[in-house]
This record gives sequence, C-alpha cells and structure tokens, in this order.
Amino acid sequence: MTSNSELQNLDLIDLLSERHSLVRRISEKAWNDQSEIYISNSEWYIMARIFKKRPTISYVTKNVNISRQAIHKFIKNLSAKGLVEVQNVENNKKEKCIQLTALGEECYEKNAALKAQLEKKIAEKIGAEQVNILKDILKLDWGI
Repeated sequence: MTSNSELQNLDLIDLLSERHSLVRRISEKAWNDQSEIYISNSEWYIMARIFKKRPTISYVTKNVNISRQAIHKFIKNLSAKGLVEVQNVENNKKEKCIQLTALGEECYEKNAALKAQLEKKIAEKIGAEQVNILKDILKLDWGI
C-alpha cells in the first residue's frame, strides 16, 4: 500500500489509480467479511450494469469494458452462484438476456450499503463537502 507521503509525488493518473485500488480493496474486504458468497470486482461491475434491468448479453458485452470471453465466463460464474439468470429472448433464437435473481439483488443492495458506509467514513475524514466536490469533478465531461 502506498503511504500518504508517497502519494504526494504522484500525477493525477497514478493518484486516481492508487485511490481506486485502495477503496476497491476495502470494499471487497467489507463484503467478504460478512458474506459466504465471493464476488469479484468484475462480477460486481457486471451486476451494477444489469441491476433493475434485463439487458441482452450482447448489450452487456458492448457496454462493459471487459473482453467478450471474460464477460461470458463471469456470467457463467454469477449464474452458478445463483446471482443471475440467463433467459432466451422472445422471437430471437441467438440472443439471450440476463437479470439478477432475488439473491443477486439482495447481495447488490447489501454491497451498496457497505459502499455507502465507506463513503461516509471518507466524508468523516475529509469532509462531506470535499466528497461532494470530488464526485462532481469526477462526473464532469473531461473532454477525453
């Protein structure tokens, strides 16, 4: 883990990367400490894309920044854990759609609560206003 003094010399790209890795590790540990179901960051990423939706698998592969083969592997894993179900699309023999199961939604919502706790902890340390400013900056169109 990078110390705070080491962070002082990093450029924007490396700072974002370090902080992202740190909060992901903390978030993953919080989940794994309270759940029997292991869910990887990539699986969470896919679950976030399909939460409260029923997209086709091809839609997911086009809109998630992971290779098509890896997405199929993750969907297979999520299905084996009982977190998603894959169904045929009406009037289309090739296409399949995916949605979270009740267990998948429950896990997603529990994890969202854990992430909210982490955000609250960060806000207690750096200030709620700073967190809101950071979120606003990250939401801006960076023109890149």
